[in-house]
Amino acid sequence: QRLDGRQCYDYRNVRISFGTDRGCCIVELGKTRVLAQVSCELVPPKPNRPTEGVLFFNLELSPMAAPGFEPGRQPDLLVNVNRLIERCLRNSKCIDTESLCVVAGEKVWQIRLDLHLLNHDGNIIDAASMAGIAALCHFRRPDVSVQGEEVTVYTPEERDPVPLSIHHMPICVSFAFFQQGTYLLVDPSEREENVMDGLLVIAMNKHQEICTIQSSGGIMLVKDQVNPC
Repeated sequence: QRLDGRQCYDYRNVRISFGTDRGCCIVELGKTRVLAQVSCELVPPKPNRPTEGVLFFNLELSPMAAPGFEPGRQPDLLVNVNRLIERCLRNSKCIDTESLCVVAGEKVWQIRLDLHLLNHDGNIIDAASMAGIAALCHFRRPDVSVQGEEVTVYTPEERDPVPLSIHHMPICVSFAFFQQGTYLLVDPSEREENVMDGLLVIAMNKHQEICTIQSSGGIMLVKDQVNPC
């Protein structure tokens, strides 16, 4: 039995609200709240990828979200969630980075996604992945034109800003395992996370492609436990 009365496969209610700025959104997953903000700037490209834009992800856990988070210290949780969000959004190639190139080898757009955990009640990963992809879809970058060597960046009043080119939308779903994998629960709350044996995170898009999969916690899962997830 779960404390909040959910069945094993029940997700908490998801609520997505958008700010007045493009690329700003808040995702509420039960009482877990994550704020996402997307910004952009023109930067030189990476030397080994002269025609691709740069994607930068940053998640912050503030002491306001939960008493256990200390300012200035990066807990393992933060590092793990950051890596998972990067894998989910960058490595799955959901954003067309070549469309962010302005002048090959000289100027490309750097798209920065900042995620802030406002309240922690379990399952930060799913809430952060939803907030991230929703904010990226909502975001508009300034339009630019190139004449010879000169790059002109237009204000929203001069030209309509341009949406990012997004191929697909990977969403993470977390499964918590208990008693060496005998029981599994979808979308664990904070209390459930404190007593779980392990966690399996699967990111998928609507084409049923697995974009990333990660097991943590040191329990050995067999095929019959992974397939239902």
